[in-house]
Amino acid sequence: MKKYILGILFLLISFLSGCVPSKPTEEVEVLPSERLISKLEANRRKISNFEGSGTITVRSREMNTSATFKVTLIKPDSISLTIMGPFGIELSQILVTKDKFLFYDVLQNTAYEGETNDDILKNIFKIDLPFSDLMDAFIGSVNLTKHLYKPPAKYSIDGNQYVLTYVDSLSGEITNYKVDIRELGITDYQLENRNGAVMLSGKYSRFNNIENVAVPYSIRIQNNREDQLVMIEYRQASANVKDANIGFRLPGDATVIRW
Repeated sequence: MKKYILGILFLLISFLSGCVPSKPTEEVEVLPSERLISKLEANRRKISNFEGSGTITVRSREMNTSATFKVTLIKPDSISLTIMGPFGIELSQILVTKDKFLFYDVLQNTAYEGETNDDILKNIFKIDLPFSDLMDAFIGSVNLTKHLYKPPAKYSIDGNQYVLTYVDSLSGEITNYKVDIRELGITDYQLENRNGAVMLSGKYSRFNNIENVAVPYSIRIQNNREDQLVMIEYRQASANVKDANIGFRLPGDATVIRW
């Protein structure tokens, strides 16, 4: 049964068939690393909920496909994703929290529900990331909490970008960030192992100002360890909508299968 359900998930996902104005140079304050990280993390935490629509592309060993989608996130624990086919026809609706998931196959009028775990997240979203990182990925943000009270190993300014490097003393992993100096948006992120091989990377562009936060409308996340690439291109997005909620209701005649 599980192999059958995985096949359904794979088949459904296989159907996945304005920039922020720059501030004048004279208005830019060059920040020390501690203040920069604090500002970036404060901006990430300003977004309490997020809604967006556009196209998503997934490339991996299993597939190479694209589709239109709508996503709603309510921090800290809810992601709702709708995948659409040609002519805007809904193919699947997905609700994932830290504890549970619900996957609704619209065409078959069948829902699958169960407990959330790493395998479920990977099967649904096609990239191997923990739940909290998935939420950040859809918004194009990076969690910098662990760097708040730790100075970078390297810190410099290269043209219009801050460049920061952090080294984990235990694992030897190296994290590199590039940040737009004017709008304080992370444009590049890389996680390397102790030998310098890039394990995970993110590229962010087409920034728009939402709630005074530079939010990228173009997001590219590459997981080299798993040979996975996810690209998101938003057409529109909004954040911190008052009384935001996820209205996900199954039809009364839907078949529900516990997984």
